[in-house]
Amino acid sequence: MVTSPAAQDARPHAGRPTAADPLEEAGLPTGGVAQRLGVSPTTVRSWERRYGLGPAHRESGHHRRWSPQDIAVLETMCRLTARGVPPNEAARAALADRPAADRTGTSGPTPPEQVTGLQDGARRGPGPGGSRALRVGTVRPECRGLARAAVRLDAPEVVAILREAVEELGVIDAWTEVIMPALRAAGRKWAADGEQYVEVEHLLSWNVSSVLRGVAVGTAAMRPVPPVLLAAAPVELHSLPLEATAAALAERGLPFRMLGAAVPPRALLDAVQRIGPRAVMIWSQDRHTADLELLGRAAASVWGPRGSRGGAVVVAAGPGWGRARLPAGTAAPRTLADAVDLLEQTVTG
Repeated sequence: MVTSPAAQDARPHAGRPTAADPLEEAGLPTGGVAQRLGVSPTTVRSWERRYGLGPAHRESGHHRRWSPQDIAVLETMCRLTARGVPPNEAARAALADRPAADRTGTSGPTPPEQVTGLQDGARRGPGPGGSRALRVGTVRPECRGLARAAVRLDAPEVVAILREAVEELGVIDAWTEVIMPALRAAGRKWAADGEQYVEVEHLLSWNVSSVLRGVAVGTAAMRPVPPVLLAAAPVELHSLPLEATAAALAERGLPFRMLGAAVPPRALLDAVQRIGPRAVMIWSQDRHTADLELLGRAAASVWGPRGSRGGAVVVAAGPGWGRARLPAGTAAPRTLADAVDLLEQTVTG
C-alpha cells in the first residue's frame, strides 16, 4: 500500500528506513522508487531529466540507486504537484529542501534553473500518474491536485485535499469547483477505457463521501426548524449529490434526514408522513430513474390534525428530471447552491 508523504510526516519513522535497512546502504532502483511513491517509472525519469531530481550521488557505470534523501526530494515533489503547484516550481522547492552537501556535490544533479525545459519553455513531462492522468480542463489547482492524487490511488492525499477545500471554500464551492470536475473526469476515463479506471473513480467517490459525511454529522448545533428530507428516486443508486446537500445544510445549521439511494415510493411517502418535513428533496441522476408520479404524490401529501394540516415543498434535483413537466408543488433548482438556498428559505420562512 502506498502511503502519502503527508501521512508519513504525521507518523514519525513511518515509511522511513532504519539504519539497518538495505535502502540506507544500497538505495532503491528507479522501479522500486516509483512503486513506493505511487507514480510510474517514466514519471521519475522525466523528473530527473527535466528538473534535476535525480540521485545526488551516482557512480559511473552503475544503475541509478536512490537514497532515502533522494526519495524525500521526490516525496516533496509528489506532495506539491498533488496540491496543484506547477512541476517546475515544485522541483525548485523540492531541491531547496535537499541538504546542502547533496546540492553542492560534484556528482549531484544539474540545478533546476539550468535544466532544459525551465529556461527555454520546452514541453514538460507528465505529472504524477504519467499517461494515466485525468484531463480536468481549466480548473482550480485543488481540483488538478485531487485528480493527480486519485490517479496515484493516494487516499491520504485525496482526503487532505478534500478537507482543505471544504474548510477554505465551503461545501458548495468545494463541490462545484473541486469535486465535481474531478469526478466527471474520472467518469469519462472509465467510460472510455472500460475497467482500467474503475479503481480511480471508486477510490475518489468513497473518500468524497467520507469527507462530506464527516461535515454532515460533525455539526452539533442545529437551528430549531423542521428537518429537510433527502432521498434518491427509486432504483437511483447515485447518492453523492445528496451527501453534498446534507453537508451544505449542516454547514448552515439546518437539520436533515438522509434516506440515501434507491428509496422505494412507499418508504419515502411513509417517511414524509412520519417526519412531517417542510421540504423534501428527491434526486435523479438519469431520466430512467425519474419518477414523476412519486413527485406528485409526495407534493400532495399532508399530515397533522384537521385544521392544522401541513405539506412539503418537493425539490426535484438532478439531471434525470430533464425538461419534464413537473407536478404542482414541486421545484427544480439547477445547481447545488440554488437547491440549498431554496431548502433554507422553505424551512426557515
